[in-house]
Amino acid sequence: MQRNSETMRKKSWIDKMLDGIERAGNKLPDPITLFIILAGLVLLLSWILSILGVSAVQPGTDNVIQVKNLLSQEGIILIVTQMVSTFTGFAPLGLVIVTMIGIGLAEQTGLISAVMKKLVMSAPTKLIVPFIIFTGLLGNLAADAAFIILPPIAAMIFMSIGRNPLSGLIITYAAVAGGFSANVLISSLDVLLLGITESAAHIADPEYAGRATMNYYFLIASTFLLVGIGTWVAKKFTEPRFGTFEGKIEKLEPLTALEKRGLKWAGIVTLVYVVIIAITVIPSNGLLRDPETGGFLNSPFMSGIVPIMLFFFLLPGLAYGIAAKEVKNDKEVAEKIFKSIADMAPFIVLAFAASQMIAFFNWSNIGSILAIKGAELLQALNFTGLPMMIGFVLICALVNLLIASASAKWALLAPIFVPMFLYLGYSPAITQMAYRVGDSITNPITPMLPYFAILLSFAKRYDKNIGIGTLISALLPFSVFFAIGWIILFAIWFLFGLPLGPGDYIYLK
Repeated sequence: MQRNSETMRKKSWIDKMLDGIERAGNKLPDPITLFIILAGLVLLLSWILSILGVSAVQPGTDNVIQVKNLLSQEGIILIVTQMVSTFTGFAPLGLVIVTMIGIGLAEQTGLISAVMKKLVMSAPTKLIVPFIIFTGLLGNLAADAAFIILPPIAAMIFMSIGRNPLSGLIITYAAVAGGFSANVLISSLDVLLLGITESAAHIADPEYAGRATMNYYFLIASTFLLVGIGTWVAKKFTEPRFGTFEGKIEKLEPLTALEKRGLKWAGIVTLVYVVIIAITVIPSNGLLRDPETGGFLNSPFMSGIVPIMLFFFLLPGLAYGIAAKEVKNDKEVAEKIFKSIADMAPFIVLAFAASQMIAFFNWSNIGSILAIKGAELLQALNFTGLPMMIGFVLICALVNLLIASASAKWALLAPIFVPMFLYLGYSPAITQMAYRVGDSITNPITPMLPYFAILLSFAKRYDKNIGIGTLISALLPFSVFFAIGWIILFAIWFLFGLPLGPGDYIYLK
C-alpha cells in the first residue's frame, strides 16, 4: 500500500500535532505516581491555605467552611488511623471487583469471545459495517477485552468478503474506543464511575446516593446514534482511504461444535435467569420491588444491580465453560476467576492511591471551597447551563489525550466538577454524563490508550509499513463526527430536560 508509506514520510500538521501530544503524554508519570504527587500537593496546600485563612460560606446556609491543615498533629493522626478504612471504603473498589468476578469468568471461559464472533459472523454482508459497529459498542461489557478480541475478527471477516481488512480493524477499533460510553446494557464502567461520582458528590451533599443506571437512557440513545454516524464515516472516509486489499487472503474459522454447544447452554441459562429476575420486578408485589410502596426506582432491584450483574455473567459463563469443555471441575472455575481478578491488580493499586488523594481533598475542605468558589465565579460570569456543560465535555476530551484511563481521569476531575455543578443545581448524573461523552470521543486517536499499540501490531499483519500517522489519520474522522453528533444529542437532551436514567434527571430534585 504505497499511499500508506507516503503518509508516513510526509506527515500533515494534524499528524505532527498528535505526535507532539504523544511525546507530551509520554512524559507524564504513571497514574499511580500522579495520584501520589497530587496527594502530597493537597497536604501542602492544606497547610498553606489554612495559614492564609481561606474559607467559603456553604450555599443555602450560614456555615463557614475553612481549610483544615492535614499536616498538623490532628491531621496526621487522621491520615494514619484512617488509611486502611479509606481504601477498603473506596466505593469503586468493591463494586468493580464484584462485577468483574462474573465478567472475568465469562471472558476466561471464552463466552464473550464466542458471542462477539457469532454476532459479527452472522451479519448479512450489506449490514456488516453497522453490525460490527454495534458489536463494538456492546463490547465495553467485556471492558478492555473487546479491544483485543473484536478488531482482528472484523479484519478477517472483511477479508473473507473481499474488503480491506485494515478497514475492518479501523472501524471496529473506533467503535470500541469511541463508543466506550454507549451501550444498551449496564456495564462495569457504569459501576466504576458511579462509585467515584458518589464519593465526589459527598463533598457537597453527604447524603447523596447514586445509581449505576443514572445515565442509562442517554447511553441507549447514544448507541444507535453512533451506529449511524460510524456507518456513514466508514463509507465516506475509511473504506475509500484503504481501497482494495492485495495481500494474502486469510479466512476466519467458524465456531466449533463445542463453541456452539457452549453458546446454546449459555443462552438457555441467560434466558432462565432473566425470566427469574423479571418475575421478581415486573409484578407490583415482586420480591425485588420496594416492599413499602411497590415502586421500582428505589427498589432492592435498583440498589442491588451490581450483584444482579454478577450472576448475569457468572452463570452463563459457567454454563458455557462446562458445555464447551473449557472447565472440567470447580478448581478450574476458581482458577479462571483468580486470573480475572489478578488482571485487576493495576486497578487495585490505583484505587489505593486515588482513595487517599480524594480523602485528603475531602478532609482538608479544599474540594468544598474550590467547588463553592468555582460555582460563584461561573454564576458571576453567567457561564452556566448548556455552554458550561459543553465546555466541560471539551475539557474532558482534551485531558483524555494525555490520560487514557477513564477511572484515573474521573478520580481527578470528579472531586472538583461534581460538587461545583451540584452547588449550581445540577445532578451528579448530568456531570458524569458530560464527562463520559468527553472521555469517549478522543479515545480512538489518543496514543496514550494502551490498545493503540496493539492496533498497530494488528495492522502490521496486513501492511508492514503502516505507522501511527496512518492509523490516527484514519481514526480522526470517527472522533470528529462522534464529537459533533454526540454533543448535539447532549444539547437536545439538556434543552428538553429529558431524564438521563431511571429516577435521574439533569437538575436536582
